[in-house]
Amino acid sequence: MTDEMKPVDALSEAEARAELKRLAEEIARHDEAYHGKDAPLVDDAVYDALKRRNLAIEERFPHLKLVDSPSDKVGAAVAEGFSKITHTVPMLSLDNAFSDEDVRDFVNSVYRFLGQLPDNSIAFTAEPKIDGLSMSIRYKNGELVSAATRGDGTTGENVTANVKTIAEIPNSLPSGAPDTVEIRGEVYMAKEDFLALNARMAAEGKPVYVNPRNTAAGSLRQLDASVTASRKLRFFAYSWGEMSAMPADTQHGMIEVFKSWGFPVNDLTKRLDSIEALIAHYNEIGLARADLPYDIDGVVYKVDRLDLQGRLGFRSRSPRWAIAHKFPAEKAATRLTAIDIQVGRTGALTPVARLEPITVGGVVVTNATLHNAGEIERLGVRIGDMVQIQRAGDVIPQVLGVVDSPDDAVAFEFPTVCPCALQTPVIREETAGGVEGAIRRCSGEFACPFQRKEHLKHFVSRKAFDIDGLGEKQIEFFYDDTLLPIRQPADIFTLKARDEANGLQRLKNRDGYGETSAQKLFDAIEARREIALDRLIFGLGIRHVGEQTAKTLARAYGDWASLYEAAKAIAAGDTAAAEEMDALDDIGPAVVEAVGRFFGEPHNLDMVDRLTAELDIREAEKPAQDSPVAGLTVVFTGSLEKMTRDEAKAMAERLGAKVAGSVSKKTDILVAGPGAGSKLTKAQELGVRTMDEDGWFELIGATPGG
Repeated sequence: MTDEMKPVDALSEAEARAELKRLAEEIARHDEAYHGKDAPLVDDAVYDALKRRNLAIEERFPHLKLVDSPSDKVGAAVAEGFSKITHTVPMLSLDNAFSDEDVRDFVNSVYRFLGQLPDNSIAFTAEPKIDGLSMSIRYKNGELVSAATRGDGTTGENVTANVKTIAEIPNSLPSGAPDTVEIRGEVYMAKEDFLALNARMAAEGKPVYVNPRNTAAGSLRQLDASVTASRKLRFFAYSWGEMSAMPADTQHGMIEVFKSWGFPVNDLTKRLDSIEALIAHYNEIGLARADLPYDIDGVVYKVDRLDLQGRLGFRSRSPRWAIAHKFPAEKAATRLTAIDIQVGRTGALTPVARLEPITVGGVVVTNATLHNAGEIERLGVRIGDMVQIQRAGDVIPQVLGVVDSPDDAVAFEFPTVCPCALQTPVIREETAGGVEGAIRRCSGEFACPFQRKEHLKHFVSRKAFDIDGLGEKQIEFFYDDTLLPIRQPADIFTLKARDEANGLQRLKNRDGYGETSAQKLFDAIEARREIALDRLIFGLGIRHVGEQTAKTLARAYGDWASLYEAAKAIAAGDTAAAEEMDALDDIGPAVVEAVGRFFGEPHNLDMVDRLTAELDIREAEKPAQDSPVAGLTVVFTGSLEKMTRDEAKAMAERLGAKVAGSVSKKTDILVAGPGAGSKLTKAQELGVRTMDEDGWFELIGATPGG
């Protein structure tokens, strides 16, 4: 059983640490897809399950919570191409309720927090949760001056010009409105407008859009406001940010004020005073959901009195006085006509069910994910079966099970070789306990044509080589280009020389480029010939080697030649080389095995050799060798008071120490702050040298903050 399948209460501390890291990376990937690209990879239910699992592990192992935990994040970073607007009042997200019992817990928690209040004395508003793009619109002296997306909750994208094209949003407020007003709400596209847009796109021979939410978000993020104006976007007002004066003292009263100012407000919003009434309204809206002119994914409950909202306050990323009661995924039945295999950047083979087209929640569904071979076996699906699917705003819905299986249905045989031209073997990685993982992968890495393009996109990404003007769209262009193809990383650095040999067909003479833009691209590529070792390692896209792992490897081996020889030795079966890498902090058997597999593939070695011949690779910054803790393994635990955990780790590493997350026989020093628990006990049992923060600063000859 893999860590991601284990119940949280069955995880060891080491497994929990690895699982938190995996979840953080996966959630960040989905946040970027949803908020940054308006192209979600999974449905809401899957995403919510990831967030709940992350939170459950943090609650069981609070000392393992990451500094940049997904539990503390809202939205995603501001997209490129837009200036930024800092929200004067943060735009936080809401906690979710998935059952009637969750709603009861929420209401009861409000009463417990406020105390000394009779039952049903607190009123709540209940409003549909619009599936659109959150927006904050600022008015000064009655005039619309700016509009911003939520972004990461603190800073959003400046989409003022685009918002001014939405007819339902007033450009000015009536006299008597406060001097400063921030109206918050949701920009969305009505179902009928979405269908009309798709009909127009199809008539023009252009690709149609997937769903109204993504279309609305993409329309609003157009750099050309005239494109936004050509799409019929709408708006519902339901909240506020900075207000120089409050025109009402309740949530419901504020909604009525917004309506009087000319903003559209949702007429399904009600003021209710009991748990039973909230749930009844939720069920009523759920029954009417399919007939509503817009998409919704739940109902939001808010404490009505603003003074009580103020007393309840906020958690790190959400208010205590509001919650979103999410709808279950929408379901339907259709016939499974075929199963195709898709290969992703990491080589994962994902079976995709091809379905007889069916409309679910206003979207025509033709594909659904089957996740992996184990899921096909668990569900017992065969080609020709009638299957039940569910969709909750996702691009590829999920198959839930078999409704009916005819006699002529055919079992699917999962391939043992990649469907790419190389026909490289398919492997199943093992967990640390020797159990086969659920995912099957192509072993071809960069050699596999299906993976190559995605690897290149990763190679030029922000945390890897970060080449200005060479992003995902440009990789798509050059990968398919016959004149200046980029098929592997070294091709990027020979691009200029190859271009100069093309005569009249040079890049500067082609559509989309001119002399200035072509030269800027070549200059940006040239600027990345000198690259930090950790960025190169990360850019190679080795399985399990993320940004932090790449930095760990760079610090440990110091230069490219040393890492290269160690990796080739591991690939050749050198046990000592594998044990040396495995001993590094944050490095485990999965990383060692992945490095060995990558450098054991001849196509990869050729790719790496061609690339590094084009580069000047900077050595990693060498830690001190003459400090009192150089070469020692240090563990920090408890609530550090004179330095943050990140500062402590960075300090120790600068002094040449290795920082570990758990105590073992290899631990040399344990630095314990107040509240140190099991790690301190274990260190004392093993005879590990222990000290407090003052002892640590005395040992290294430094002072706090120095």
